[in-house]
Amino acid sequence: MRARDRSPMARFHGIPLEQFETRIVSMIGNQWFLLTAGNARQFNTMTCSWGGMGYLWNRPVCFVFVRPQRHTYTFMESHAGFSMAFFDETHRDILTFCGSRSGRDVDKIHETGLSPVFNDSGYILYEQAVRVITCRKIYADDIRSGGFIASAERDAVYPEADFHKLYIGEIQEILERS
Repeated sequence: MRARDRSPMARFHGIPLEQFETRIVSMIGNQWFLLTAGNARQFNTMTCSWGGMGYLWNRPVCFVFVRPQRHTYTFMESHAGFSMAFFDETHRDILTFCGSRSGRDVDKIHETGLSPVFNDSGYILYEQAVRVITCRKIYADDIRSGGFIASAERDAVYPEADFHKLYIGEIQEILERS
């Protein structure tokens, strides 16, 4: 996926982490988000509904999961950070599209009309997003079969043993659309 738009960040303003209050479980699990990694020359995005936010190792973090067969995995592995972009319900079609197509096969930016924006640190945001969280990766590890305490969950979610990789990122910035 190639970047086409270098619009200014004027549409977004930062909010201090201690003032960030939201229903994170609903925001991630029901509203979904676009996970994006890469740089201004090349990046990929995918829809996620698994992840979380909290405090770990004396810092605020987000965690996300990506299967190795996903195109975004390559970008998560080769770049230092990622962004999580949240949208209002009027953009559900974008999230549905980005969750059902691979960036190997289609240009998701062109097909959806997303407008990428790059902040000063190089993180990728979208003009249409209502909230974006940028994260610097601090930990990654593969989900392993032997780590499951209850095999029923493992068997239900991973019948083909195609386990995700967990990425934990230190929150760098929380931005909201003005």
